[in-house]
Amino acid sequence: AGLAAAMKLAEQGVDVDLMSLTPVKRSHSVCAQGGINSVNDQTRQAGDSEWLHFDDTVYGGDFLQHQPPVKEMCSWGPRIIDLMDRLGVPFNRTAEGFRDQRRFGGTLFKRTAFAGATTGQQLLYALDEQVRRHEAEGKVRKHEHWEYLGMVKDSAGACRGIVAVDMRSMQVRAFPGDAVMLATGGPGLLFGRTTNSMINTGSAAASAYLEGARYANGEMIQVHPTAIPGEDKLRLMSESARGEGGRIWVPRAKGDAREPRRIPEPERWYFLEEKYPRYGNLVPRDVASREIYEVCVVQGMGLEGKTMVYLDLTHIDRATLNRKLGGILEIYEKFTGVDPREEPMKIFPAVHYSMGGLWIDYESTSNGFINEASPRNHQTNISGLFASGEVDFQYHGANRLGANSLLSCLYGGKIGAKAMVAYACGQARRDPLPSPEARAAVRRWEEQFRRLASSAGPENPHALHKELGEMMNEHVTLVRFNPALRAVEERLAEMTERYGRLGNLDGSSWANASLLFANQLGNMLELGKVVTRGALLRDESRGAHFKPDFPRRNDEAWLKTTLAEHSAEGPVMSFADVDVSLVKPIARKYD
Repeated sequence: AGLAAAMKLAEQGVDVDLMSLTPVKRSHSVCAQGGINSVNDQTRQAGDSEWLHFDDTVYGGDFLQHQPPVKEMCSWGPRIIDLMDRLGVPFNRTAEGFRDQRRFGGTLFKRTAFAGATTGQQLLYALDEQVRRHEAEGKVRKHEHWEYLGMVKDSAGACRGIVAVDMRSMQVRAFPGDAVMLATGGPGLLFGRTTNSMINTGSAAASAYLEGARYANGEMIQVHPTAIPGEDKLRLMSESARGEGGRIWVPRAKGDAREPRRIPEPERWYFLEEKYPRYGNLVPRDVASREIYEVCVVQGMGLEGKTMVYLDLTHIDRATLNRKLGGILEIYEKFTGVDPREEPMKIFPAVHYSMGGLWIDYESTSNGFINEASPRNHQTNISGLFASGEVDFQYHGANRLGANSLLSCLYGGKIGAKAMVAYACGQARRDPLPSPEARAAVRRWEEQFRRLASSAGPENPHALHKELGEMMNEHVTLVRFNPALRAVEERLAEMTERYGRLGNLDGSSWANASLLFANQLGNMLELGKVVTRGALLRDESRGAHFKPDFPRRNDEAWLKTTLAEHSAEGPVMSFADVDVSLVKPIARKYD
């Protein structure tokens, strides 16, 4: 989303400062594997349309997203794919030369364009090439290995720039901006080991929340049904494996410890195919994850007594697997030592994505599309601060359909960039930074780092983070119970108090990663309170949010966007109506 916005801004003749924790080609979107959704001529021949893509998206999201932005995103899908094709993304092709498409969860159409199993990487590299062109022309200035810390606000409370820290020299500096966009991804590290990159702490979004930005639907956390375990982190096994015919199963006999190849077909339980015959292994991710939980935890049928099942590709010929799924199969083989072309993979559910994020606005037209000239699009409740990508809440409701994330990033970057220009052009001429506000913001963050560096308490930040992640993963992900959520809130308050007694920090003034992580940890604790409070209050089951004590969706009470605003006493929660003017909510069923 950040690169898409930078490209669009530079095309409009705007000077851009592009900040990144890592080299921009290593942003987390590089990890997206399976593809990007859009209708094309081939899917239209099968009966597909932009409207059906929109309908599948709001149905898959359990009707929790505002509908006009989703409709506009889906209508832009074909044009976005055409653009990326022209920019050189090596999409897979059919024998006739058309872009190949595969099925993903929550739809019956082959709607997902893909570049092998490294689609995010190919999109990211193509965008980076375009941004480099503008960089060479002087329109874009890259600041890699800089971390966003917070905003610079003027006396009216509008965002006029940011404060960032050089991750090498540890210099804190203010950067002016007529408008600012956060495209900083999701908060996966809040849950400890996840499929996310290790940079995905949610710290930037949490910092904006602490400075007054609303955080919306924070409780909506997606658990992906297929990941592989690791001691350091978890690694995604893309939905594209099931899109190309992969099958999920466990032995029908409880405790059957035979090698999977020795278990004959009649003695295998393909439980998703039996329960959901139309969608089979491509039910939406929240449905598949809960079914794996039911089979493994409730019925005790998991492999080796764990929450683990087989993902089987061995019935597909090697040449097809290598051509379409080579990237992810190499990952599995590298980290497990097992060739998934010859033996079924062992996979289990893992935290993957946040549908919630910073609240952003939009302006729709009378026919349900978006007014692209409006400065409201993708703007937070803080004037001049915009957000796009996983960091915003706009497009996925209570559950994201696979392969919609890359589309929402590219579309959000595009429309958000136009809104930033419209906003900046609508402002009266203002004095440039540096200003008293900028100097005060820099001093505040310098003092924050001095305070953390001088802390000599007994608490190790990495041990505290491990405790946080294990707690959030156990109680605030796949299955949620109110007593456990209340206990998590109490422990978060206790952890916040312990955070004030950190120690064991590196005293270096150069590339002090432990100091940066300590600051991020404080933000993660505050974001954990938002996620937990939203989950506690929402007494229903909708999409990724599942409470066995409240197993039904309750539109009368909870067809609402959860809004969190920061206060010293914790998140202040309110609820706003959802725009369902285009498709009325109906029961969500995939059987």
